[in-house]
Amino acid sequence: MASLSQTSRTLLRTVPRSSIPSMPVRALSTSAAKRDTSSFDSPFKGMGNDKTAKIPDFSHYRSSSGTNRNLLFQYFMVGTMGALTAAGAKATVQDFLVNMSASADVLAMAKVEVDLSAIPEGKNVIIKWRGKPVFIRHRTADEIKEAESVKIETLRDPQKDEDRVKKPEWLIMLGVCTHLGCVPIGEAGDFGGWFCPCHGSHYDISGRIRKGPAPLNLEIPAYDFPEDNALIIG
Repeated sequence: MASLSQTSRTLLRTVPRSSIPSMPVRALSTSAAKRDTSSFDSPFKGMGNDKTAKIPDFSHYRSSSGTNRNLLFQYFMVGTMGALTAAGAKATVQDFLVNMSASADVLAMAKVEVDLSAIPEGKNVIIKWRGKPVFIRHRTADEIKEAESVKIETLRDPQKDEDRVKKPEWLIMLGVCTHLGCVPIGEAGDFGGWFCPCHGSHYDISGRIRKGPAPLNLEIPAYDFPEDNALIIG
């Protein structure tokens, strides 16, 4: 053992100090040390191309109360509630539209069929269509002649009789006064047609306004004759 120690000391004395490799030592400046110091250094620091990679600090997003709830959680909750609110609003609108749509009985009244063979010549019939009265008049030959002989330039609301009927003997009109929506009386007035006693509007045998405050003729609804004695309104 003594001989080995003596040999080692001899070798160390013979080897020059300049031949012993020295380990490089790099001194960090104060500013560099601050840059490389973080409250939470990444365990993967120095790997890859980024030599200063660090885990981001999320302390800014944590609530001041110190509980587990933080701003990120609050953002998530706000977004969720917004989505739920939008879904609820959509359902509410859909329910509203369903409730506002026409019911089955209303749709059934969209068209009304009338048997014209039951209405004698020279008589009026009133039916209900879409909640409104409809006048159906089976006109005589004299009434048709009288309606066609009127000079339209003398009328407040100029209309030819032929433009108001599809068959001369059948006059179909809405029984609603164009003044304030009252229901005129048939076979009355100064012109042998309809008279509104509410404010004194007179309509002739073609349903045209001839006297009184009403501004327009009685309205003609959409109708058709699918057969000779059949009438469909609507």
